[in-house]
Amino acid sequence: MVQSAFVDEVQVNLRGGDGGAGAISFRREAHVPKGGPDGGDGGKGGDVIVQADRNTASLLSFRDHPHRKGESGKHGAGKQRHGKRGADLIVPVPEGTVVRDRDGSLLADLVGHGDSYVGAHGGRGGRGNARFLSNARRAPSYAEQGEFGEERWLRFEVKLLADAALVGFPNAGKSTLISTVSAAKPKIADYPFTTLEPHLGVVRRDGRELVLADIPGLVEGAAEGRGLGHQFLRHVERARVLVLLLDLANIEGISPEEQERVLVAELECYRPQLLERPRLVVGTKADVAQMPYEGRRISAVTHDGVDEMMGTLGAMVEEARAVEPESEGFVVLRPAEDGFSLARDDDGAWRVSGRAAERIVAMADLTNAEALSYVQHRFRRMGVERALAKAGAKEGDLVRVGEVELEYVEGFV
Repeated sequence: MVQSAFVDEVQVNLRGGDGGAGAISFRREAHVPKGGPDGGDGGKGGDVIVQADRNTASLLSFRDHPHRKGESGKHGAGKQRHGKRGADLIVPVPEGTVVRDRDGSLLADLVGHGDSYVGAHGGRGGRGNARFLSNARRAPSYAEQGEFGEERWLRFEVKLLADAALVGFPNAGKSTLISTVSAAKPKIADYPFTTLEPHLGVVRRDGRELVLADIPGLVEGAAEGRGLGHQFLRHVERARVLVLLLDLANIEGISPEEQERVLVAELECYRPQLLERPRLVVGTKADVAQMPYEGRRISAVTHDGVDEMMGTLGAMVEEARAVEPESEGFVVLRPAEDGFSLARDDDGAWRVSGRAAERIVAMADLTNAEALSYVQHRFRRMGVERALAKAGAKEGDLVRVGEVELEYVEGFV
C-alpha cells in the first residue's frame, strides 16, 4: 500500500528555548580588593513561531517528527557579559493552516504567506548578580536561573485555499476533470473513493488563472462522519465558488436530482453559510450517461462542454473575487497573566498559581539564603503573604508554587 503524501491534520509539540542563567561574579582587578558584582544576564530562549509558507504543501513533516524546540539562551558571564539570545525557530506550515489548542479552541488562522503565530515562547534569561545591587545589598551573591521555555501541544489543520471546489459523490469524475483542465495529476480509477486526499490544480485560460480543489467524494451522512467526507469537508470552507458534479452514469442508479439534494444537505449540515456561496451545478460523464438530465452537461473524457463550463466558472470566480475582500489571517492573543490566585490542594496544602509567582520561584536558587530572602521579599510585595494570612494559613503549612514546595512561617512564606 502506498502511503499518502498529503497530511492535513497533526498534533505537534512545541517548546520554546530555555533562558540562560545569570552569572554570579565580582570584579577582580589590581588595586580593587573588594570589587562590586559584575555578573551578566542570561540570554532569552528562542520562540517557536508557526508561519504560513507558500512553498510548504502539507503537514507531512510533523507526522513522524511532531516535536519542535527553540534554541536556548546562553548563560551570562563575569564583567557584565550577557548571554546571547537563543534563535527563534520558524516552523513552516501550508497557507490556510488553522492552529488549535488541545481542547479545540481556535488560536490562529494563517491564511496567507507570512502570517505567523508564536506557538511557544522562549524562557526569560536569568538576571546576573550585578542586577541585584542596591543600598541594602552591596555584594549580592546570588543570580537568577534561566526560565524554562514554554511547552505546548497544539493541533494543526489545513484548509485548502482554492477559487473553486469540486464537490460530488465518489467516482463522480472530479479527478478526471481536474486532470483535464489543469496540470494536476490525481490518481484516477473506476471505483469509489479513488481520491483519498485533496488535490489542487491551477487553470490558466484566456489570461485568467484560477485554482481548483478536487475534494474527496461525499456520501450521505458525511457531515456526521460517514465515509471519508468528514475529514475533508473543511477543505471547501475557503472556496469562493462551489462546483457540484452530478454523476450521470452513477453505478448505484442515484438520479442527478437526488445527488444534488444530498450534496446540498451535507454542505448545509456541515456549515450552513456554504449555501450562500456561488454554485455551479454540472452533470458529468455525458459521453456514457445513463440518466436524463436537463442541466449543464460535460464529458471530461471527450472534452464536450468543458470549455463552456470553465468559461462560466472563470466569470463566477472573478465576480466572487471582486465582491469578497481578501481574507486576512488572524491570531487570538493570549493576555499576559497578572497577579496570582490562591487555592487548596486535595492534601490540604496551599497552592499559589499564576505565571508571575511561578516564575519567581522557578528562576531562583532556593539553596542560596540570599536568593530565598529575595523571593520572600518579592512575594511580600505581590501580596502573597497577606493573602495566605487572610485565608487562614498557619505556621508550618505547606505552600506550593509551581513545582516548588515551601513552608509557611508567619511574617514570610
